[in-house]
Amino acid sequence: MPVANQFVLGADPSGRPVAQALRLANRHGLVAGATGTGKTVTLQRLAETFSDAGVAVFAADIKGDLCGLGAVSNPQGKVAERIAGMPWLNHRPQAYPLTLWDIHGRSGHPLRTTLSEMGPLLLSNLLELTDSQQAALYATFLVADREGLLLFDLKDLKALLNHLKDHPELLGEDAALFTGGSSQALLRRLATLEQQGAEALFGEPALQLEDILQPDADGRGRIHLLDASRLVHEAPKVYATFLLWLLAELFEQLPERGDADKPVLALFFDEAHLLFADTPKALQERLEQVVRLIRSKGVGVYFVTQSPSDLPDDVLAQLGLRIQHGLRAFTAKEQKSLRAVADGFRANPAFDTLTVLTELGIGEALVSTMEEKGTPAMVQRVAIAPPQSRIGPLSEAERAALIRQSPQAGRYDKPIDRESAYELLMARAASAAEPTTQGQGSASEGGLGGMAGDLLGSLAGQMMKTVVRQAANQLGRQLVRGLMGSLLGGKRR
Repeated sequence: MPVANQFVLGADPSGRPVAQALRLANRHGLVAGATGTGKTVTLQRLAETFSDAGVAVFAADIKGDLCGLGAVSNPQGKVAERIAGMPWLNHRPQAYPLTLWDIHGRSGHPLRTTLSEMGPLLLSNLLELTDSQQAALYATFLVADREGLLLFDLKDLKALLNHLKDHPELLGEDAALFTGGSSQALLRRLATLEQQGAEALFGEPALQLEDILQPDADGRGRIHLLDASRLVHEAPKVYATFLLWLLAELFEQLPERGDADKPVLALFFDEAHLLFADTPKALQERLEQVVRLIRSKGVGVYFVTQSPSDLPDDVLAQLGLRIQHGLRAFTAKEQKSLRAVADGFRANPAFDTLTVLTELGIGEALVSTMEEKGTPAMVQRVAIAPPQSRIGPLSEAERAALIRQSPQAGRYDKPIDRESAYELLMARAASAAEPTTQGQGSASEGGLGGMAGDLLGSLAGQMMKTVVRQAANQLGRQLVRGLMGSLLGGKRR
């Protein structure tokens, strides 16, 4: 029978529940399997279980049907039969507290961050820059920090790049890093990003982490879904970079929690191979470090992909829960990969893992949980428990109603364009274009008046720059931010 402080995954062949302690849920996990084997339903079941325990969830809806979490289920056929075979499940059809997000704001609340928050390392990865182009981007961010220029959206960065071409003296010792060719390449990359529609990701109001972590009024954890059904195909790099940014923000902003009875957030990365595909070595190393360390912040990271081989070995070694749906092997290479998957489990003398791996039906999986001491338990063949919400997508009317009733309704829907680098640089350019006029009066008056005016102007300029910089610090917009800055020895203000 299920016990408190555990999340139940399903039943073994004898009908007994298979579960894992909630306090171990921050040890991360993997949901893998071929297309059509039941990964999405398993993900839905996990999201519900975390929500029932009061744990917030953030996941990407790749196929567009995970949003069924927001509607009540109507079990029929084989689903009803499976529920009947788990009398201890206490299955209650219900909808879950669901917030819908969409980078373009079409099928959910707009999801944004700022260039300042993303930082040059992640932005370099998104733009797929060369080493020299990345150095130029870092130099640009350094100037923005020194000059108190806030970078919120792409027009801010483009304005600063163009300004530095005309005023290279602002670069100081970093002038050698900023060549004409590198700046032009950066502008071309930004133009390509705009053509992909990625400019919608950058701007304000930016996503606030406390809005993700806030529980629902009934105490359940709120489930946040990013509609990535189009994004993952049209701009996979944007999708992956946003998830990396979210992971970095959680790592840097959340306090240490130590050993807790449950995590504060379960983060699901579907199409997880995109996080590591063509990722620079330096960024991948940072990502592996964060996956290892973020569990002490109360965040459980769950990767969803077709095969465990899609993830680096250093990441696989950190996963406490493994749910492996069926795999197919037709070629010698696939058969070798299949054996590697089977060997990754702690063997169960009751069956041959490799044989069962190819026999699993839809909704069945090989599951490896963690024992109380944190060691892997023997692999078990499990029938995954059906979700209590709808298996299948919401209608357009249902989706629209959820958006209207959301706690975030009206908070993120309208973009805000505050004064930032673009506006300040445009104002400087307009001021520089005004003709200089000579003062009237005697030479002595001109000399004394001019000196006083210059002095006051200089003081006013310095005061204004100080105010702008202080405002930037108070807003938490330090511009020189790479992924997991604290890991690199820096400290964010």
